[in-house]
Amino acid sequence: MPPQLDTIQTPPKVSLANLPSPLRRLDALSNTTGKNIWLKCDDQTGFVLGGNKVRKLEYLLAAAKEKGSGVVITCGGVQSNHCRATAFACAQLGLKCHLILRNDPGYLMTPSVGQANHFLDQLAGASFELHDPKTYTALLDTLFKEAEQRFIVQGLIPYAIPTGGSNGLGVWGYLKAFEEICQQCEQNSFTPEYIVCASGSGGTQAGLSLGSHLQGDLIKVLAFAVCDNAAYFDNKVRSDIRAWAECAGIENDEAASLSARVPVHTNDSYIGPGYARPYPELYACISTLAKSEGLVLDPTYTGKAFFGMLSELTSPLLSQAENIVFVHTGGGFGLFPHASEFTE
Repeated sequence: MPPQLDTIQTPPKVSLANLPSPLRRLDALSNTTGKNIWLKCDDQTGFVLGGNKVRKLEYLLAAAKEKGSGVVITCGGVQSNHCRATAFACAQLGLKCHLILRNDPGYLMTPSVGQANHFLDQLAGASFELHDPKTYTALLDTLFKEAEQRFIVQGLIPYAIPTGGSNGLGVWGYLKAFEEICQQCEQNSFTPEYIVCASGSGGTQAGLSLGSHLQGDLIKVLAFAVCDNAAYFDNKVRSDIRAWAECAGIENDEAASLSARVPVHTNDSYIGPGYARPYPELYACISTLAKSEGLVLDPTYTGKAFFGMLSELTSPLLSQAENIVFVHTGGGFGLFPHASEFTE
């Protein structure tokens, strides 16, 4: 039997997000597809902070404050939504922010450094270091340790947050979001067969999947991968859930058992050429939805997941579903470097 969530002490959090975020039916799309497609608008969790990352940061930055940290160090791509959200959350809380960024030159006609999310990082006062993809991937742990040591020498206590804020503590963000979604669905008199999201670092998928399992697996969580394959996300999600369980005081054997029992569903068929590398059908989908639903998706995360969901509506997986909730995890600022691709 899964543990009862009400018997587990929720960790402290700081208030950053505007919650609950809205849930709305996408009427034009629902009428066209014959299914009720609902949008969980986590792109509206707050201006600039908007997106899924802020839910995780509420718990992570509370831990940083509790530790007495003066600087938060995190990492991601040069257009990372997580890094942008962390930079502004730190500014709001009076913390320094340092970003270890991966530069991915060549995937856009327009240079991405200094634009969109990266421009906002700097506007919020975050310091940063920029590394080529090979160095970033091979030496990320070392880069964190070196940054931490530099701030320790300055007399600051650093607090490190992993990619996407996805760890055992960050899982709380979307574990609680699952409860919020269920309450809103009940208010609208339906129970979804599926909750769909994009998965990049795995934390959102882990929280939603754990939430579903703790409530009896009545609602399936389907994630569309935007980078690694399904096997990677199976391992990453289970690792995050086990870390959550251990942080929650669940004994090691039960924590391992829980992480093994949680159903993890990932579709890795819509990544395209690679992470943050769009394709023509994806651009067309984003453009169509902007015109028909007033919906802004980005080419790295939500666009790929939404395109994947629409493509799978007639598949055995989703064909019998009557109600589907798509979690809009934000990322709109990442659309701007792609503007030239949408000129008609």
